[in-house]
Amino acid sequence: MFKKILIANRGEIACRVMRTAKKMGIATVAVYSDADARSPHVLMADEAVRLGPAPASESYLKAELILDAAKATGVDAIHPGYGFLSERESFARACADAGVAFIGPPPNAIAAMGDKIESKKLAREAGVNVVPGFVGEIRDTEHAVEISNDIGYPVMMKASAGGGGKGMRLAWSEKDVREGFEATKREGLASFGDDRVFIEKFIESPRHIEIQVLADKHGNTLYLNERECSIQRRHQKVVEEAPSPFVDDAMRRKMGEQAVALAQAVGYYSAGTVELIVSGADTTGESFYFLEMNTRLQVEHPVTEAITGIDLVEQMIRVAYGEKLPFTQDDIQINGWAIENRVYAEDPYRNFLPSTGRLVRYRTPDAAAHQQPVENTDSAYIRVDDGVAEGGEVSMFYDPMIAKLVTWAPTREEAIDAQIGALDRFELEGLGNNVDFLSAVMQHQRFRDGNLSTGFIAEEYPEGFQGAPADAELTERLAALAGLLASIETARNGMIDGQLSPRLDETLTRRDWVVRIDGSDHQVAVKDGAVEVGGKPFDIDADWLPGRKLVEAKFGDDVLAVRVDRRRTDWRLTTRGASHSVRVLSLRIAELAGHMIEKEAPDLSKLLLCPMPGLVTRIEVAQGDTVEAGQPLAVVEAMKMENILRAEKTAVVKSINAAPGDSLAVDAVIMEFED
Repeated sequence: MFKKILIANRGEIACRVMRTAKKMGIATVAVYSDADARSPHVLMADEAVRLGPAPASESYLKAELILDAAKATGVDAIHPGYGFLSERESFARACADAGVAFIGPPPNAIAAMGDKIESKKLAREAGVNVVPGFVGEIRDTEHAVEISNDIGYPVMMKASAGGGGKGMRLAWSEKDVREGFEATKREGLASFGDDRVFIEKFIESPRHIEIQVLADKHGNTLYLNERECSIQRRHQKVVEEAPSPFVDDAMRRKMGEQAVALAQAVGYYSAGTVELIVSGADTTGESFYFLEMNTRLQVEHPVTEAITGIDLVEQMIRVAYGEKLPFTQDDIQINGWAIENRVYAEDPYRNFLPSTGRLVRYRTPDAAAHQQPVENTDSAYIRVDDGVAEGGEVSMFYDPMIAKLVTWAPTREEAIDAQIGALDRFELEGLGNNVDFLSAVMQHQRFRDGNLSTGFIAEEYPEGFQGAPADAELTERLAALAGLLASIETARNGMIDGQLSPRLDETLTRRDWVVRIDGSDHQVAVKDGAVEVGGKPFDIDADWLPGRKLVEAKFGDDVLAVRVDRRRTDWRLTTRGASHSVRVLSLRIAELAGHMIEKEAPDLSKLLLCPMPGLVTRIEVAQGDTVEAGQPLAVVEAMKMENILRAEKTAVVKSINAAPGDSLAVDAVIMEFED
């Protein structure tokens, strides 16, 4: 077996590969950019080598630097992870030329399947269903418009070398093609070094289902069942699960056999994924189409590991070393259900804008040490794959994913409930994150029913996300908990400042509050640890002290995990997919509060503010220009994605405060307007 491997990646996937390597007794080498010098994957490795500055184009995408590091540390093999160089044929060949094993497929398979245009041609020749579209070279925007008109709208424009949701634009009209084609090319060039674009028909209400394949160098090719990845935002996967609630045994076998045939046609070995798009309206199991093949380990591979008990990274390493697969197709089973949520550094309350900064607090729910499921277990478990640490930075240079939260249980419903409980216990402060949103999706009845499509988020949250709705019972429970926490805090404050009144017993044993939550007032009485809300008794057991950020409150047999943020004048209680601003007032203060004058919010309607930390790449207007509603004003790049900022109404540009190349903080003023 290999003695030492280098992981040509960063973050959670680098840590993930290292865990398996260490389990196998293989030494590991990390590579890092200046932005990652103190990252967990660097500290986890046996050795670490600096590549260069923070931008990926100057570090993780420089194959020559990685091969220099491999030579300097004497490694036997390189695992590329996902993204970066993982699907570069030239990198796989360079590894072979340097005498270092590439833990992945052969270069010719990467070339055949990694190029979306060529892979569609090969799939069509192999008799695999493909989505109608144009897979040749597109000369320019006018040619793109002509092609789109012939196919019929809506169409999807995709970077040929793209992946991870980058370099994709949905066009509903000729205007969208003219506006988005060049942006798609630029994103493809910036992220993958390839500006070629192809166009295909967009299937409405589709489900995104993929087949995991695994093959060795001895002619054995297997499929490890399917994953459903239909919950997406901007074509970026958010929730994945295995198996799919839509796929039956017959459909699974058809998909799997086609995926195996395609892999064998290009001499594939190692782990790979054949992605399919399925018409959600079809009930025959026939309407699935080839999208692409990812010639690498997928982000969502843990859910397949959970239901099969197979460590995919270990098998990739063993295949690269020349070993045969130790199992056959008949050995591949489906054990239980697994769901993965991607925890992103993005603010769902601000239209999912990317968020960068320091992780002031980072505590994951109790996790089962990244394990595979134990045979014959009936207990749900949690797995967290991450590559960050408390105090670390989430920078603007890389993907905004913070962690992958995976739950496994015997049934889908139990796996979903385990996700909700785990998300409530996920403590993350310092930057915007999507934990509340993920919890809301898990609670959504449409998701729980398995009625999924790639349009789920756009359809269910057309006005954006404002938190999961709380029913009357949850609101009352939070009011009761807030009254109890305020009583504990008040008693402690009285002890600390030494200003207790002579009526000590009454002060500590009886508190009456008005708790304002979600626009309504609740009369809360706390006496001797017992709590009443509007005269209704609540049986609460909450072990909490002031300063603690998480409280697990037991309401009878139910446990409600609530994240607690104590502010100057209120409390922020977060649970079940929403943050609630709660004011706890004594009776007298509540009476007087009604006389306070409300502070008016500042008028920002005449300003274009930068919605996220990012780089200004273009300014589309000049001072003195008259702009119309919907007109592009500026383009800001964040996390390698271009964001077009548009005018909200007709106005005149009074001044421009930023220029291309400027790096701006959130809410920085880009330009000002006048009527």
